Amino acid sequence: MAKEVKTIGVLTSGGDAPGMNAAIRAVVRSAIHKGLKVKGIMRGYAGLLQEEIVDMDTTSVSDIMHRGGTILYTARCAEFTTAEGQELGAEICRKNGIDGIVVIGGDGSFRGAGKLAALGINTIGVPGTIDLDVACTDYTIGFDTAVNTAMEAIDKVRDTSTSHERCSIIEVMGRNAGYIALWCGFANGAEDVLLPERYDGDEQGLINRIIDNRKRGKRHNIIINAEGIGHSVSMARRIEAATGIETRATILGHMQRGGTPTCKDRVYASIMGAKAAMLLAEGKSNRVVAYKNGEYMDLDIQEALSMKKDIPEDQYEIFKMLVR
Repeated sequence: MAKEVKTIGVLTSGGDAPGMNAAIRAVVRSAIHKGLKVKGIMRGYAGLLQEEIVDMDTTSVSDIMHRGGTILYTARCAEFTTAEGQELGAEICRKNGIDGIVVIGGDGSFRGAGKLAALGINTIGVPGTIDLDVACTDYTIGFDTAVNTAMEAIDKVRDTSTSHERCSIIEVMGRNAGYIALWCGFANGAEDVLLPERYDGDEQGLINRIIDNRKRGKRHNIIINAEGIGHSVSMARRIEAATGIETRATILGHMQRGGTPTCKDRVYASIMGAKAAMLLAEGKSNRVVAYKNGEYMDLDIQEALSMKKDIPEDQYEIFKMLVR
């Protein structure tokens, strides 16, 4: 028997991502359309444990679609990784009349959602991370905006790198996933891309390719370095010492998390948020909303967390073919 749900909460957890506000708006308005009450939980699981809970209505989410970040704020919460913290979170939900929660975040947030579901709080996850590293889905909220932000920044770095005939190491975000790096490698026509999933640490091979490019008449090099590899500044020093070519490191950093969400992030996030609210209205729990093979779907949280994801080998091989 599906559990009757009358009041739901919504929170954003972990790193912020452009489009989270569109998802929040969709959760709130879809839930109200289904006759449910909605409460916003501030600062993720940390705010839940502190009972930072506010009532939300349709006007609470007016004029937020175009804003980056999250109006509910976000945080990481070590306490919620413990059984005591999880039990306290479930107790606070019951105290505040919250029957179910939509959790917008990444894998770590989904693990917490699964624990709440096991404690009797209906929980639905929505993938929100710029890293695109949630294995169960082809799309995560914020990736499209982040990769476009990085692409535009790299175009600008290329201009000055060309003017000074430099080699530029440009570090993009993504934690231990190389999706932003690979996409920027394609979109910016980079001479090399270093991915955590593929880079073997052969820096001498990288240096040799830079030297070969210069011999072929190429006056600049753009190398996209993923955050999971890092050490861009020291890498630039070593490359300059080995090649004699002026080499600079640029770390794009948290600018990739901010900014106005793209149309794709607004639309996909809205659909995912609405579907999450509808699943709760149906009494469903322990599910993740995903976008797979061109369709929106939902699946069990534990099943989703057990999945593995890797850079598509054909895409990586095509990138290497195009830069040779």
